Amino acid sequence: MTYCIFCFCDNYVFLYFINASHKMKNYPVECQHCFFRMTLCKTLSRREFKALYKMTKQRIFQKGEVIFKQGEKTEFLVFLKKGMAKLVYNNHGKDLILSIDKAQSLLGLSNILNENINFSSIVAIEDSCGCIIDIDIFKKTMLSNRQFMFEVMVISMRLFRSSVFNFINIAHKQSNGRIADMLIFLSENIYQNRSFQLTLSRQELSEFAGCSKELIIRTLQNFCSDGIISISGKKVEILDIERLFLISKTG
Repeated sequence: MTYCIFCFCDNYVFLYFINASHKMKNYPVECQHCFFRMTLCKTLSRREFKALYKMTKQRIFQKGEVIFKQGEKTEFLVFLKKGMAKLVYNNHGKDLILSIDKAQSLLGLSNILNENINFSSIVAIEDSCGCIIDIDIFKKTMLSNRQFMFEVMVISMRLFRSSVFNFINIAHKQSNGRIADMLIFLSENIYQNRSFQLTLSRQELSEFAGCSKELIIRTLQNFCSDGIISISGKKVEILDIERLFLISKTG
């Protein structure tokens, strides 16, 4: 068995891997080359970044672990460095997946404008790794640096737009169109390939498309029979993207 420990030192994170024989190896990851530092924090001074960095911790999220819980007050954001997460809204006991986000992304941004209350739950779809960022320090940095605030709003709107489009599709399209949209979204935005290893369960697919699990299974089987996709275990391949777009448009 292998264990993982994170240790922080100035601009480096040392990942210690300990195996059963207690041998230890460390692999330095330079925070200054991190996506978060290179993009979102590119407008920050060294002093501003250090203030954020001092209050940041790194941790592992297990598959199925709730990162943010709907309705609860939170004191942090999460920069997802590795893995994938779903935004889940629970309405009277029924879950609806609003959107899916993958590394590298910043989770929990909507809480900043919602009195730090989680609008929805965010749950790890697979084993993931993230940096826990103090939300108060993050807010202070936004208020003192307008360019940083602008970059944050751009990321926030991207995720919000994805959730809104998914909601519109669910409200105005039949099941075939919704499931086609979902496959296109997963292919283009999440896995970035027309052939991918599906990390979502059939239940999660049904919550994302807003229909029953049985309907998901039946529609996917029909798509396979029509030569639009092929499925082998967890592997999905889109064979006819034009027909999938046509179903999305007419559905």
